[in-house]
Amino acid sequence: MKPSGKKIIVALSGGVDSSVAALRLLQQGYKVEALFMKNWEEDDNSEHCSAEQDLCDGQKVADKLGIKLHKVNFSADYWNDVFTHFLQEHKKGRTPNPDVLCNQKIKFKVFLEHALSLGADKIATGHYARISNCNGTYQLKMGVDKNKDQSYFLYLLNQYQLSKSLFPLGEISKTQVREIATKYDLVTAEKKDSTGICFIGKRNFSQFLKTYLPKQKGDIVDEHGNFIKYHQGLAFYTIGQRKGLEIGGGFGSSDEPWFVAEKRLETNELLVVQGNNPALYHQALDASQVHWIGKIPTLPLVCSAKIRYRQPGQICSIVQGDNKRLNLIFKQPQRAITPGQSVVFYTQDTCLGGAIIETVHE
Repeated sequence: MKPSGKKIIVALSGGVDSSVAALRLLQQGYKVEALFMKNWEEDDNSEHCSAEQDLCDGQKVADKLGIKLHKVNFSADYWNDVFTHFLQEHKKGRTPNPDVLCNQKIKFKVFLEHALSLGADKIATGHYARISNCNGTYQLKMGVDKNKDQSYFLYLLNQYQLSKSLFPLGEISKTQVREIATKYDLVTAEKKDSTGICFIGKRNFSQFLKTYLPKQKGDIVDEHGNFIKYHQGLAFYTIGQRKGLEIGGGFGSSDEPWFVAEKRLETNELLVVQGNNPALYHQALDASQVHWIGKIPTLPLVCSAKIRYRQPGQICSIVQGDNKRLNLIFKQPQRAITPGQSVVFYTQDTCLGGAIIETVHE
């Protein structure tokens, strides 16, 4: 089937990336429609969220391109499949990544199913990533623009989801995307990229969490066990955090900033250290909920891994652990490895899959 015969429904968010994704598909000869997803019920009437403006911009782009814009509310699905898990993880003192789960459960599941019910052959998004088919197996590749590559957030996708998806921006850079949007006079050409977690918007992260999670006062201590001040709950902090600790002068032996090094759930203590302290570094971790995109590789495996978005790949060895967990040993110690976050595996520019960080080791 030629591209001109295929119907593609693009997830149009009201941003420049999805706008140009839709444009590029039209230029390639596809029959294109768009869909705007409302994923957070509290977006309306909020100074922190921009759903109404995003929908307005999305409609302007659709009108400019001459394509139909569908609108659908996935807020209930998002609450049940993403946000509830987000809160549960924070209650356990972990730091989840809702964007990863949103891709798996919402954009490439609920949205995909809805798009197919509307007659789509495939869906498309504005992610900076690529898909290739190697001897019948779909591979997830890094985007050509390494500064914008978003394969890290897509590692939970499976063969079926990849077979039904297109990433029109995978072969171009962010700069080119802006230039294309400007050339074709799209209203989103100069629109700033959204940052952070979608349902929090511009709000203070800790203050947002406090509206959903109870405070559990505990001690903030240094590496020698000395009391510094009280915290309001381990759920409101993350490993490696600097901002928001509000530890002024008079503590420690220098003026270096303080960082969260450990959350001690048993004693409800928050361990903080100054500067580039060795306590912030670990060379090994255990990971669970393992997902491989294609064929399960033979272990042990030497590859590169990322413990956070935009981190350069770090050489590591992966071995099979107990209880279906993986043990990773890095060539170099890694700073602020965070339980609850994703560790994603690569060989060159191919994303193999990933897992959830559980524990760290020296």
